[in-house]
Formats: sequence, C-alpha cells, structure tokens
Amino acid sequence: MEVALDEGLYFQATPDFGAERSGAPVAAYTRISSGPIYSHTPITNPDIVVVLDPTLIGRVDFLSGLVKDGLLVINTRLSPRELREQLEAPSQRVCAIDATRIAMETIGRNIPNVPTMGALLRVAEVVSYQAAHSAIERRLSERFSDTVVKANMEALKRGYEEVCAG
Repeated sequence: MEVALDEGLYFQATPDFGAERSGAPVAAYTRISSGPIYSHTPITNPDIVVVLDPTLIGRVDFLSGLVKDGLLVINTRLSPRELREQLEAPSQRVCAIDATRIAMETIGRNIPNVPTMGALLRVAEVVSYQAAHSAIERRLSERFSDTVVKANMEALKRGYEEVCAG
C-alpha cells in the first residue's frame, strides 16, 4: 500500500481472517486505482490472485471468482502448465515462482512475500518495480541491518527475474 501511495495511487486493503483460528489460511484483498475508490464492498471477482502458501494448492479454490482473463501468481515448484492442468484454469493466466526457495537462498528463512512481490511486479505492474524496491528498502532499513535489507532486495530482484508465466 505504501508503494501505491508513493506513486500517487489510491488503495484499499481488507484482511479476511475467516474463522480466526491459529494456522488457518488468511485472505487479504487490495484495490489499487488511479482515482478515488468509493466501493467498500468485498472483492468477489478479483483481477489478480496471489498465493503465498503452496500447501493450499488443491485445498483452496483460488479461481473462485477470478475474472475470466485474470492472473494467478502462485508460490510453487510446479510449472505454469502443471498448475493450469491441476487447477483447471482454462482462461486465466497462471504464473509460478518458487518464492520459498528464493527466500531460503537469499534471506535464509521461509518468508516468500518479497520474492512473490517481485514476481507479481514482473507479470502485472500494479506499481513500478523501482517504487516497490525503494519502499521495501526504506521500510526494512528502519528496523533491520544492512545485511537483511540487501538479502530482501536480492529476493525481490530474483522473484522478478525468475517468475515463469504461462
């Protein structure tokens, strides 16, 4: 959201914790627009779905409501072709990124959000890569060492470079 704000965009974010039990999947919805956002209704037909947890594949219907020509970005070792077949996604664009591996190799922890953000920015530039890079670097620099910041910047770059679009 901070990146959208930096780029002069409007945004709205809504988390959905479901049954609110520890360990349950969490969904979060974001609207980004060049103009004011007046709708505060739930997002039922998203243009883009991003999945950070690959263990949810086959357990959660990611395509439910995704617009016909929508985009699905998933943290997985599977190829886009394998995902398309498994999820039965005939018209949606499916992109895969092994964000867990990238996070482990760069950050040293299973925190796939930054490489997944890099992947998303490559396949659907909702905000510019440079703006995201600057905002993440600025935000992390406030709380973490230069080593951690550099590792996350490498994870963002690799996510951007290694995403497989199908």
